[in-house]
Amino acid sequence: MNIYEQIVSEIRSATRIIITSHKSPDGDSIGSSLGLLRFIEKLGHSAVVCHPDAAPDFLEWVGLSPILLMTDQPEEVTAAFEQADLIFCLDYNDTDRIGPDMQALLEAATCKKVMIDHHLNPQDFPTLSVSDTSSSSTAQLITELVVQSGYEKLLDQHIGTPLYLGILTDTGSFRFPAVQPRTHELLAKLLAAGVQHHLIHEVLNDTNTASRLRLQGFAMSEKLEILEDYQVALISLTKEELAKYNYKKGDTDSLANLALSIKGMKAAIMLAERDGIVKMSFRSKGDENPVNTLASDHFSGGGHANAAGGMSNESVGDALKKIKQVIPDYFSKGSQSASHQIDL
Repeated sequence: MNIYEQIVSEIRSATRIIITSHKSPDGDSIGSSLGLLRFIEKLGHSAVVCHPDAAPDFLEWVGLSPILLMTDQPEEVTAAFEQADLIFCLDYNDTDRIGPDMQALLEAATCKKVMIDHHLNPQDFPTLSVSDTSSSSTAQLITELVVQSGYEKLLDQHIGTPLYLGILTDTGSFRFPAVQPRTHELLAKLLAAGVQHHLIHEVLNDTNTASRLRLQGFAMSEKLEILEDYQVALISLTKEELAKYNYKKGDTDSLANLALSIKGMKAAIMLAERDGIVKMSFRSKGDENPVNTLASDHFSGGGHANAAGGMSNESVGDALKKIKQVIPDYFSKGSQSASHQIDL
């Protein structure tokens, strides 16, 4: 029995299953949670998804109504944890990633826990775990669960659509090095199951609001800084600037990637003052320019080598100053390595 067959066996033995994922949900956490939920339901069982907080509005199309939020429905979430006999921990590998309130519930729960994740340095809290740092996304691992447990025949558009969403968003539309031949093999299975990939791209990319575009324009024209010596782009936004452009959750998500697209950039860092802290997105290119160590060493964060997150309790200005001070420790001076050229 492989690990995926073991997990399905646990699903079949359980009566009260909950699915959790990390704070500040993204396409992968939402996609893997809903994909797993729909797979469990197709197996003839029931589950409930419990997340710490709400997803960005631009993900509403995938069907967020089954998700209970700790911020909005604490009593229902608490009851779900207290009654659970199986808890899935998706897209995180440390209990502190789900916020203090849900962390306390998770750590108090005595039932079996299954972690499915692709981040570095997993903690030893689950009963069963699939921890594959070479995987492009947690949604890819949920697709593996369906396929390798022997239930590929259950794949359909309903299950496959959120899984495609998770893989698409966590790979930067298939541009990151974590995309493997296996990633495309599984994507082919999702398309064969009826997933309409072109429509997913449309609802993700063609739903901008005027205020979001104005905010992005302001950020790129007025707040973009480039550290020429190290080829690192920086964007910083205060809470007043976000309010001026009617910021909504998710409006700044593409800014780090947009700055990284500037020719010659090794890395891009976006800072935004929200909820009383400065939240940071780190993006980079190439194996020689990891940003997760910078995020973990100085900004209480971490993630993947080329895509990480962090935070600071300082002001935007002080956080930006600190970034500029430590950049020389992580990036060498000079032009982009020739290793980024494609050998044709």
